[in-house]
Amino acid sequence: MWLNTCMSKAFLRSTVYHIEKGLQRIRFASQPANLPILLGISFPKSGTHLLDQILLGFSNVAPYPKRLHSFYAEYEGESGKKRDPHQALDWLDSLRPCDVASAHLFARPEAVIRVYSPRFVPYFIFRDPRDVVVSHVFYVTDMEARHVHHEYYQSLPDFDSRLKVSILGRPSAEVEFPNIAERFAPYLGWLDHPEVLTIHFEDLIHNRLETLTRIMDHLLERVPLRASRQLILASLEASINPTKSPTFRSGKTGEWRKHFTEEHKRLFKEVAGDLLVKLGYEKDGEW
Repeated sequence: MWLNTCMSKAFLRSTVYHIEKGLQRIRFASQPANLPILLGISFPKSGTHLLDQILLGFSNVAPYPKRLHSFYAEYEGESGKKRDPHQALDWLDSLRPCDVASAHLFARPEAVIRVYSPRFVPYFIFRDPRDVVVSHVFYVTDMEARHVHHEYYQSLPDFDSRLKVSILGRPSAEVEFPNIAERFAPYLGWLDHPEVLTIHFEDLIHNRLETLTRIMDHLLERVPLRASRQLILASLEASINPTKSPTFRSGKTGEWRKHFTEEHKRLFKEVAGDLLVKLGYEKDGEW
């Protein structure tokens, strides 16, 4: 019964999606119907929903759908098990022109080859890993009761101990959960190629117009949309809804300063090394 219900819901979502996509093609009949796929790649807890909203904003000026085709994650939701790499490739191959899709996608060589093709216009958003681990504690402990680590986090005595786990991972757990640097490592490859537009989450908070302009231009370099730049930018801005983006829990950046003790700093530096320097958040290890 449960499986049948899930399959029915998936079929209904797919049907609605393709109907709406067809309506968008009719609405923008004068524009090409084979536009490249907009792919939002994100590191978990780094603004996934925010980037999704922005990319869907293109639906007001081009034949892109008003909802995501699908979302892919390298780990299964409730079980926390890592997916087979071929599942990511199958998912990428399932996407079609004019789709908008979102993923926590590792930069494996095979995935990179597919994404760096004319089929895709890819974006990669990430966030200060110190804020990521703080956000992770709130998410796993208070916001997602079905998370594989929820009960364990609930069993810990306080926020400090939970934050240590988010930094150090759970090496002895049955379900893989490495430290913050090891969690980020599979994504670093997306930083190495100009085909992927890299976005600091913080820039969407503090330099929004400039960042939205970069997002717009990344598509316009490939697709000459007929709408004016002003209309496109307004559409992207209007698509942002903070109430539907969990990363906007506080609406601020640098919140890690409120939660990190000297011990947390020491532990983070031990496991993360020069990660913050690579990502542009610090000039050296003296923070």
